[in-house]
Amino acid sequence: MLSERQRMILSAIIDDYVRSAEPIGSRSISKRGNVGFSPATIRNEMSDLEEMGYLEQPHTSAGRIPSHKGYRYYVDHLLQHGSLETHELDAMKGTFAERIQEMDNVIQHVAGMLSSLTNYTSIVLGPEVFSTTLKHLQIIPISETTAVAIIVMNTGHVENKTVSIPEGIPMSEIEKVVNILNARLKNVPLVQFKARLYNEIANELSKYASGYQELLSVVESVLHSDERDRVFLSGMTNMLIQPEFKDVEKVKSIFDLLAEAPTLIKLFTPSNEGIEIKIGAENSIEAINNCSLITASYSIGDKPLGTIGILGPTRMEYGRVISLLEHLSKHMEVALGRWYGK
Repeated sequence: MLSERQRMILSAIIDDYVRSAEPIGSRSISKRGNVGFSPATIRNEMSDLEEMGYLEQPHTSAGRIPSHKGYRYYVDHLLQHGSLETHELDAMKGTFAERIQEMDNVIQHVAGMLSSLTNYTSIVLGPEVFSTTLKHLQIIPISETTAVAIIVMNTGHVENKTVSIPEGIPMSEIEKVVNILNARLKNVPLVQFKARLYNEIANELSKYASGYQELLSVVESVLHSDERDRVFLSGMTNMLIQPEFKDVEKVKSIFDLLAEAPTLIKLFTPSNEGIEIKIGAENSIEAINNCSLITASYSIGDKPLGTIGILGPTRMEYGRVISLLEHLSKHMEVALGRWYGK
């Protein structure tokens, strides 16, 4: 447990570091009007906070910066939600003021507005990522080497795709695989297809069909293409203006991640309703171990529909970002309620 004085000093250091991106010294903290402690007293407390893992000292003669543990304590115990400017609230209301005609356009606008208001990277998963499920799959051969795959979704959307049939696999084997997939994948959300294919269904297919691995690859390619269409990104280059990301290789690994729709969907799939905050190494993917990811789910009733998120440095304006996400997710829920009820 931290003392009240340590809590105040940690909060002051994080607030100043978020604004300046420079290590914070005891003298600058002592000059705050609401502190009331000498630089020597503050130095001693900063030293104790460093020993406990809440602060780090980049250089011997420099001030301190928050550690990931320090940010986590700040978010869990010290954070106050930021107040939003009138123009920010007006921008959000304006986005949803008109009846929605094209949901994709609105979601893309939300992503762009969020990255513009925060100067971070915004990521929005559209409703169909979580709500679209497979109703029926059919594969019809049109030659010895090609077939047409017909995919029917629960939304009524139908897609026809030409696929290559692996050499040496008879139609009877394809029919076995399709029947098993229809039985096991019906009503499964698109976002879960790949995991279900390889973790649960592959073993069953091996008992009934030869060449099943090649057929699974075909099926995955058919069902995989929709994922990218439901991921909306904005402000990717905002990473480049953050001093933490001057290392080109570090930024490249983040950009590579942002280009992988299936990974992003897995990363953003909410485990709980409401706001989730993952700081540094709490993120399961190494490429963003020096980032913070804040997400807000949006839903209609008890049905989760999607996620709005911000990816940025751990030196983030947590309170303001959380307030923006809370407001936007509520607006999204109202707008989607109108959309699905039209």
